[in-house]
Amino acid sequence: MPKITFKDHSGTARTVESDTGSTVMEAAIRNNIPGIEAECGGACACATCHVYVDEAWRTKVGEPTPMEEDMLDFGYDVRENSRLSCQIKVSDALDGLVVTTPEKQA
Repeated sequence: MPKITFKDHSGTARTVESDTGSTVMEAAIRNNIPGIEAECGGACACATCHVYVDEAWRTKVGEPTPMEEDMLDFGYDVRENSRLSCQIKVSDALDGLVVTTPEKQA
């Protein structure tokens, strides 16, 4: 099972295991990660699962789709490495992924 490390805005880290084929958001919800609200349940219809992808992982995670970019416009403190965690599919290649939650969600 791939492991994902979630950091909060103050740097506190929590590493969890995730099922291959699920999303980073689903891993966060299953493990009660603070800062991931996921109000739309993963439908890419809000920005409450916004995360910052660690620079070392940006290439492996890939770029957001145009629809995701539109939803990120509603996010808080959006940056170049911003992604919606509901749109990041977990694979073995993402074992060790590090993401940080913003100070608050939109």
